[in-house]
Amino acid sequence: MLARETMERQQTWFYVMALLAGAWIGLAAPAWGSVLHVAVSPILAVLLYSMFLQIPFTELRASWSNLRFMAALLIGNFIAIPVVVWLLTLVFPQSPGVLMGVYLVLLTPCIDYVIVFTQLGRGNEKLMLAATPLLFVVQMLLLPVYLWLFMGSDVAAVMKAGPFVEAFLLLIAVPLLLAVMTQVLCKKGVRAQRFLHATAWLPVPMMAIALVVVVASQIGKVYNDLDSIVSVIPIYVVFLIIMPWISRLIARLFQLDTGAGRALIFSASTRNSLVVLPLAFSLPPEWATIAAAVIVTQTMVELAGELIFIRLVPGVIMRDP
Repeated sequence: MLARETMERQQTWFYVMALLAGAWIGLAAPAWGSVLHVAVSPILAVLLYSMFLQIPFTELRASWSNLRFMAALLIGNFIAIPVVVWLLTLVFPQSPGVLMGVYLVLLTPCIDYVIVFTQLGRGNEKLMLAATPLLFVVQMLLLPVYLWLFMGSDVAAVMKAGPFVEAFLLLIAVPLLLAVMTQVLCKKGVRAQRFLHATAWLPVPMMAIALVVVVASQIGKVYNDLDSIVSVIPIYVVFLIIMPWISRLIARLFQLDTGAGRALIFSASTRNSLVVLPLAFSLPPEWATIAAAVIVTQTMVELAGELIFIRLVPGVIMRDP
């Protein structure tokens, strides 16, 4: 019988298989890909609910217990990374629709499977877990600011507030509110605790299902916009190469211990692709298709990078003292 801990340790391979299965369905049976597009939003909502349930929102104050780590995390994710992303888009210029996808995915730090990657890379996953509520709140507040700074009038010209707000409310805010309410209600009672414990099984299979559905419904668009997709891959690859070293520098400046330093490296290198995907779908049609394809592409590149990182970070970038 598959143990939950084993499933979580091997989740990267589940995701790789899900990506391949989604690509096969979308390319071999395009009609199915079109049908599955309708299921993307409901599945993402359930996925995000299951992920938010694992974040200790009711223990938000615990995320401030290590002030040096929190300060380094905020500076790395919300000052250093925006500068790096902006410079990369100058070196590798893109069309506005592609840029929107790049900014959506690279400016938002991961709040879910980064915890497992941190653990596999021998970092302090408890610090990373405690920081997730703070990261989520700050990125949602700052993302519109970054988009306005980097894209300015281009964003104002094509973005409609209504669909964007609707996507945020239905696919992020509502699952988040339900997750917090569930945590509060499940604090007491054996049955409630059992239910909360059972939900810990959901994120990995739901993530795999979401990847199958998203890739199957978007792979045809990726194929049709292959030139644009290929042009954006260098941004993702260079980002993955340089961010661990910038993060290590920040960790040293803040005198973080090895475990906290590794957690910082994984946070800065792992992005929030599936959480911002609903926001991409809410864009006008001329941007939504390519932005979603660009975000899905980042997921594929990132998963390949994480398989390397879990060995490279503790073995080379930040060794044990």
